[in-house]
Amino acid sequence: MYEPIRTKSVHSMAVAPGIPHRSREEELDIRLAGQLTALLTVTDELHALTECGAERAALASAADRIATEVARLSGHHPLRAEPTDGGDPARIPALQQRAHTLAGNALAVATSRDDAGAIALAEERLAAHDANGMDLATA
Repeated sequence: MYEPIRTKSVHSMAVAPGIPHRSREEELDIRLAGQLTALLTVTDELHALTECGAERAALASAADRIATEVARLSGHHPLRAEPTDGGDPARIPALQQRAHTLAGNALAVATSRDDAGAIALAEERLAAHDANGMDLATA
């Protein structure tokens, strides 16, 4: 009674052969590694601008832990450029705010990924950059 459909539906998803597709977990790994790498860069900049010995040591330790986490996620250690000397210490509050934002982004992705190690690291960095006198209500 009815003629069978001989062509593919225009409503079906076309899958291109040969294009690699990543799983959700792989995409989250890539995003989290990217957020942590950006946080590492800002942490290295803060380390270079900080003169206090205790804060400087804490930033160096945090940077090493972030680099280890990035290596675990991406399979290789991130490239780390040495920040230029003679930076303006007036940039520290802006860098603290940027680090706080990046740590929050990393926390959101780590929570989506359900990665306890990355969650703990992101929470620690979020608290550290929040405790450095940042008042987001007036920022």
